[in-house]
Amino acid sequence: MAEAVHEILGGKVQLFQRPNSKRWHCRASLGGAQHRHSTKQTSLAQAKDVAEDWYLTLAGKAARGEIKTGKTFKYAAERFIVEFKILTQGQRSPLYVHRHQERIDLYLIPFFGDKVLTEITSGMIQDYRIDRMTKGGFDKRKADESTDPKKRQRNGKAPSRSTLHQEIVCLRQILKFARRHGWLELMPDLSDPYRASSKISHRAWFSPTEYQQLYTASGERAAKPLKERWRTECEDLHDYILFQVNTGLRPDETKRLEVRDIEIVADGPKGERILHIAVRGKRGTGWAKSMPGAVHPFTRMKERHISSRLTFCSPSCNATYSTSCLTN
Repeated sequence: MAEAVHEILGGKVQLFQRPNSKRWHCRASLGGAQHRHSTKQTSLAQAKDVAEDWYLTLAGKAARGEIKTGKTFKYAAERFIVEFKILTQGQRSPLYVHRHQERIDLYLIPFFGDKVLTEITSGMIQDYRIDRMTKGGFDKRKADESTDPKKRQRNGKAPSRSTLHQEIVCLRQILKFARRHGWLELMPDLSDPYRASSKISHRAWFSPTEYQQLYTASGERAAKPLKERWRTECEDLHDYILFQVNTGLRPDETKRLEVRDIEIVADGPKGERILHIAVRGKRGTGWAKSMPGAVHPFTRMKERHISSRLTFCSPSCNATYSTSCLTN
């Protein structure tokens, strides 16, 4: 069925009815953007009066510069996530991209969605922090529950500092995306004005007695594993403990290490052998020096795994160590 449209004020305002609704709505274009409003009236005559008052009020705001025009945050966020998924392929895990999509759909768009990008100020971003801290997030969605965040109940549980930080990171990326496209002239201040430095923190550590108990137990298990087929894993665990303590690397940094990243050198006044390590972190490659106690665990693990993978390609191959000769 064709939509019935009535024009008033010389065609500046159009009245129309949505499908399956008896109420009249009105729309008008001002400042290069279209505005809509519900008259909440079922009578056409009464709807015309409401629409005329609405348009005159809107025109007055436009004349005073109170109406912001431009791209909305929702439009920029939807365009951003499309670009983000394509340009981060192979650099970000699919789970990280999915989490970004959830932050946008559940929290950022419901709060900032209808705002024009130029309306988003530092004060509004602080209001977003307050909203998240007071109203909390969402519990796991039930099978019969709506997917629309506006129709779901917030649980009132304040998010952790890292969770809120990730949401602000996502917000910053969207605003930078909008700025690259010329939709936003200046970036608002996204910093938390009252938060103390998060870099000042203390990490848990073993006391000397606890550390001695740990490496003594792991050494005994390496020497006498419960099952012989577990010997290599037990020896690796013991050497891994010694390596971590004597290098001070994070576990995730150690997982990214390769043999070519580590070099045994003589260093210091006494010429002690230590490890020079090229550490690949999230901000690039950095260099670290170990304590002398890291050398033997590293060499043991290296010899253990290289010697277990050596094989000859064929009886006529005289290679002793070659990438092409390694087997799994």
